[in-house]
Amino acid sequence: MHKILISACLLGERVRYDGKHSLIHSDVLQAWEQQGRLIMLCPEVAGGLPIPRPPAEIAAGDAKAIINGEGAIRRKDGSDVTEAFMAGAEMALALCMQHDIRVAILKEGSPSCGVNRVNDGSFSGTKIRGLGVTACLLAQHGIAVFSEFQIKEAKAALNARTVSDGNTLVMQK
Repeated sequence: MHKILISACLLGERVRYDGKHSLIHSDVLQAWEQQGRLIMLCPEVAGGLPIPRPPAEIAAGDAKAIINGEGAIRRKDGSDVTEAFMAGAEMALALCMQHDIRVAILKEGSPSCGVNRVNDGSFSGTKIRGLGVTACLLAQHGIAVFSEFQIKEAKAALNARTVSDGNTLVMQK
């Protein structure tokens, strides 16, 4: 039975930048939790950032640029927290490799975990299309990333099996 990486805030852990959580209620998550399949992590806390902490946004480049050492994540005061975000992303990837995790459910909008959108770097609350650093790093390594709004899709991906013939990948039920 495959394990699933999940943002700790989605399970009620008070690890968000503001010291709050983003608990979601889902029968699917509850079943996976009862089966012992969920491995929770807050990449920002794992990377050494405190709770609470000043908000941070991808301020230079995008998640790919940050992974390549060409971008930055900054707080509103301009202080650079890229190193902590990268350390947390690398810890998330290591957990996925250790537990053969193929699916992650991450907090939408986060500069670490955003799957479809993140803040634009202006600290105005404006969201743009893009990935957080952890989501991007996991996706680059073949891990399917989903937001808390895509649990149905995550379940389908988890139930599918990937078979390779050396040239193509075929999804099978």
